[in-house]
Amino acid sequence: MKKVISLLSAIVIFSCSQNNNNFSLSDIWVGEPDSGFRKLKTIKAKNYMVSSGHELASQAGNEIIKKGGNAIDAVIATQLVLNVVEPHSSGIGGGAFIIFYNKKTGKTEFFNGRETAPALAKNTMFLDKKGRPRKFLDAVKGGLSVGTPGVLKAMHDAHVKYGKLPWKDLFKPAIKVATNGYETTERYRKLSQTITYLKDFSATKETYLSPDGDPYKEGEIIKNPELAKTFKTLSNEGISPFYDGSIGEKIVNNVKNSPHNTGYLRMGDLRNYKIKTGNLLCSKYRSKYNVCTMPNPSSGVTVLQTLGILENFNLNKLGQNSLESVKLIADATRLAYADRNEFLGDKTLVNLKKLIDKKYLKSKANLIKEGQKLENIKPGNFKKRYANLTYNKNAHETPSTTHMSVVDKEGNAVSMTSSIEYFFGSGITVDGFLLNNQMTDFSFLPYKNGKKVANAVVPGRQPRSSMSPTFVFDADNNLILVVGSPGGPRIIQFVAKAIINYLDFGMDLQKAISSPTFVVLNDIIELEKGQDIVKLQRPLENMGYKTKIIEIVSGIQAIALKNNKLYGASDPRREGVAIGN
Repeated sequence: MKKVISLLSAIVIFSCSQNNNNFSLSDIWVGEPDSGFRKLKTIKAKNYMVSSGHELASQAGNEIIKKGGNAIDAVIATQLVLNVVEPHSSGIGGGAFIIFYNKKTGKTEFFNGRETAPALAKNTMFLDKKGRPRKFLDAVKGGLSVGTPGVLKAMHDAHVKYGKLPWKDLFKPAIKVATNGYETTERYRKLSQTITYLKDFSATKETYLSPDGDPYKEGEIIKNPELAKTFKTLSNEGISPFYDGSIGEKIVNNVKNSPHNTGYLRMGDLRNYKIKTGNLLCSKYRSKYNVCTMPNPSSGVTVLQTLGILENFNLNKLGQNSLESVKLIADATRLAYADRNEFLGDKTLVNLKKLIDKKYLKSKANLIKEGQKLENIKPGNFKKRYANLTYNKNAHETPSTTHMSVVDKEGNAVSMTSSIEYFFGSGITVDGFLLNNQMTDFSFLPYKNGKKVANAVVPGRQPRSSMSPTFVFDADNNLILVVGSPGGPRIIQFVAKAIINYLDFGMDLQKAISSPTFVVLNDIIELEKGQDIVKLQRPLENMGYKTKIIEIVSGIQAIALKNNKLYGASDPRREGVAIGN
């Protein structure tokens, strides 16, 4: 079992490197604790499957389907339990992307529940008195970083349109867990120990720390009666208390009167919040598959770009995690991220269809040479929709998020990625749940070299996200894979990894997820510590790449559909589990 490492050193590095927004995204990841690398096998089922970040949550999803619910019902119940047992990663105080596949109609749809900037937000809100970007840990805690939460509204709208069971029934598993309590895990203990400012918020200290103010020890029982009460209110009265009632008023009051960084969120932001829906962004892969994912402000297009470049090469011939396949995937990823950094935000600067055009991606693939590091990577030469805009590639994205994959008895499916952004979000607790700090996903710098930054704060706008829930279909439009992952800017590569390993290398689903991981970020190839992939460090450096050996704590949750059976898998690096029947 891997040694769980402390977050403290990573946070020190992160905080110090935030000056002028010139910090390395690699530093954000260094210290996230894993759950020990568990030995897992692919779970087989005939009727339905739920794969999520915690056993109690997956059980809840199964319970709902067993009672006659569908995939939408199940994913809502799963998320609500995750709100209880993974409060540091997601919950009703945050946001989410939900993608849905309707087996009966064959159609897909997204529900965009990403947080939005309050109407009073300013593009200079994260600058100090001298006009310099504030340090992340100074900006993250308190009301300033709170965006308008959207996950509850997204789940509600999806349920109104597609749900089967009564809304009230979906809350019962989470109410039970919050009332009876759940065991503290080592990962939870480490996170609550490291995020020291939890003690600065009285309700947070009371809810998420032990009575003496210290982190709960592993195995101790945590109860959350306030959250159980909140869930009972929402289950009986719907979402109006949250968006236009007593709960919302408490949210606004706590943001306005935060002991750290008073914020801009007001009741009007909650009342006016609307869910965006629409068609998924899809692209063919190797002519045999159709990969469909979330459009902007997600980074699903970057997953499609990476795959679109790689389909010009015979990966299977090169071998999984061989030197040449790692080099090839790394260069394809670097090319895709160059476009992401230049063009992607809430208002995408280039038509997404242009970014996944086959001729364009073929031209990108032609830049990659065997045995040589690709140098001087640049974004595509497109005429931008909006003049005088640039993207600040140093805008941070932190890794605390969760993912759920569900397939029900009828063959409907949901892939949902949900987050409150940084560990324990803003640190503010309202009625048992934490508020997000998604505003810090915007660029702290509104201008760069005299030009507007594409991901700068704009009232009503959503910050760019790496969350990329994805479906894969075969040539006959049969759903064959439901996948997604948490992990900050590495989410894109975790999703691509699962798809490549499963489709190109023909791996068993669990092995496709469990196999050693590599990630390229800021032109540094990160190799997973403790895995045999580290043997590629010297050969990659001989090619001219910079490398780093680190803990890589992905959290992939996937379900494959093959021969009228379901195959579920969960990332062994966290606490998740797939459960089916």
